[in-house]
Amino acid sequence: MWILIQITAAFKLYMIGLRVLLYQLFHRPFTAPALPEQSGKVAIVTGGAKGLGYEIAKQLTGLGMHVIIASRDEKQGRAAVKRLCEESCKAQVEFEFLDLASLDSVRQFVRSFENRKLPLHTLINNAGIMLVPEGKSEDGFELHFAVNFLGHFLLTRLLLSALRSSGTSEKRTRIINICSSAHYGVDSELQHLHCMQCYSPHAAYSRSKLAQVLFTSHLQQELDSGGLAVTVNSVDPGLVDTDLYRNMSTATWLLQRPAARLIFRTPSQAADAVVFSAVSPELEGVGGCYLHEGRRVRSSAASYDLELQARLWRSSCGMLGLPASVAPLTL
Repeated sequence: MWILIQITAAFKLYMIGLRVLLYQLFHRPFTAPALPEQSGKVAIVTGGAKGLGYEIAKQLTGLGMHVIIASRDEKQGRAAVKRLCEESCKAQVEFEFLDLASLDSVRQFVRSFENRKLPLHTLINNAGIMLVPEGKSEDGFELHFAVNFLGHFLLTRLLLSALRSSGTSEKRTRIINICSSAHYGVDSELQHLHCMQCYSPHAAYSRSKLAQVLFTSHLQQELDSGGLAVTVNSVDPGLVDTDLYRNMSTATWLLQRPAARLIFRTPSQAADAVVFSAVSPELEGVGGCYLHEGRRVRSSAASYDLELQARLWRSSCGMLGLPASVAPLTL
């Protein structure tokens, strides 16, 4: 039974990956149009020390934004800040420690941010892990669920006060959740989203990505009903050549590397679509969508299940001790 679960989950994930690979083989990367200056605006990019996150931070600073790179790797984070400042003397960028596998670390990060009385115009939930060995966060949650979803859920909820006070009906603030086509391979069994029984890293990763999409859709409903000038969208960057794949088996990694060099999007190419989603006037007021290369596309059938979205929202709020309402929270 355990072996069958492993094989089935891996097969689903790699078939989805193959479909994306074929798409990217025959379609040129998205190229963002000229985007407006963002001087005076503030963005937080989780996982911004390397890979896709670094390129997102680089492009945002290039538009004049004040960017906070949030990462659990202090050495890489400070090196990223140094590189960006060396490339442009006008870059407004800094590092703040954030470990999404620790709910206490998330709360400390938000306290530090709130104490500075800065506005917040863009939150990009980019950090993530993939195919890691079985393990739990310090709070007892499966690692994919903890890092990819629950840590970002808490971060987003706690930063809503800053986001809502920084937006207007004409210029809404934006939340971007970096998602994955991996979510297409998951059914709607909510009880398995953070399951540790018969552990499969492929299934765990896919479930965490479904949770992100469900969260995005329901959060937009809550924002709209609460009258908040904030939008949230899921952005699928496609297959991107980063070290996210480092936990693959040796054989799979050896097969993946040639394709990554030839067909995968570079972090810079993928960042184009993310930054477009975060600042483009074309997407002003657009929320609750699944975006791929600047276009709205359909996510999985399970992600449109309103009951599933609401159940995940309620259970996540319960796990974190948060009210279901998006009214301002205090720490």
